[in-house]
Amino acid sequence: MNTFQALVLAIIEGITEFLPVSSTGHMIIASSFFGIEHEEFTKLFTIVIQLGAILSVLVLYFKRFLQTLDFYFKLLVAFIPAVVLGLIFSKKIDALLENPVTVAVSLLLGGILLLKVDDWFGQAQETEISYAKGFKIGLFQCLAMIPGVSRSGASIVGGMSQKLSRTAAAEFSFFLAVPTMLGATAKKCYDYYKDGLVLTGEQTQLLIIGNVVAFIVAMLAIKTFIGYLSKHGFKVFGYYRIAVGLILLAIHFLVHPLSVL
Repeated sequence: MNTFQALVLAIIEGITEFLPVSSTGHMIIASSFFGIEHEEFTKLFTIVIQLGAILSVLVLYFKRFLQTLDFYFKLLVAFIPAVVLGLIFSKKIDALLENPVTVAVSLLLGGILLLKVDDWFGQAQETEISYAKGFKIGLFQCLAMIPGVSRSGASIVGGMSQKLSRTAAAEFSFFLAVPTMLGATAKKCYDYYKDGLVLTGEQTQLLIIGNVVAFIVAMLAIKTFIGYLSKHGFKVFGYYRIAVGLILLAIHFLVHPLSVL
């Protein structure tokens, strides 16, 4: 991976992390088209730079993170399912991260689902999140362990299924991303060093660049997404996912197989 490729991946991460289109899926697709070498650092990079995007939430919503302890306990309850299932299925998740076809199918099926979400839950207006609702949203978030599903999309749909408004569901999804991605980053870094791998100076520089760029781009993406979602809903994202999924499957099976990450 070179600096230009790292920049492109970071921009993709910043734009897509908070959209229901799957940031990991898009980075896998981009890596495949770039022909980036299949190695452990590439997997580490795609996970760690998500932290940069997630930290933009702390900046934009810092007042919300100064609330009572109840706010943090609800996040913890929602975070627990990802911890448990992540530890159990970490190796299987890594295997899925190598397969662009998994991403394409997930994008396609998720897109079909998004076309129906507004009809199912679009009229919900509640903003209060109970512990039970938080836990159920956390279960929905676990679906994003399958590349291409979208962490934000799964958790937002989970929130709307609990009668939260689009905006309330989206914002809780953003907040839940903070402990989730902190945990995922810590786990990935631990596994990387446990396997005896050490970052080179160049790799460290790429991670810094990736996180900074993802952070800046994500700041802009969050503001745009919240405004659009509250007014227009999910359908455009559903059509986008379906189109990308079909194009990827056509390329893979009719033109040239997409390489693994």
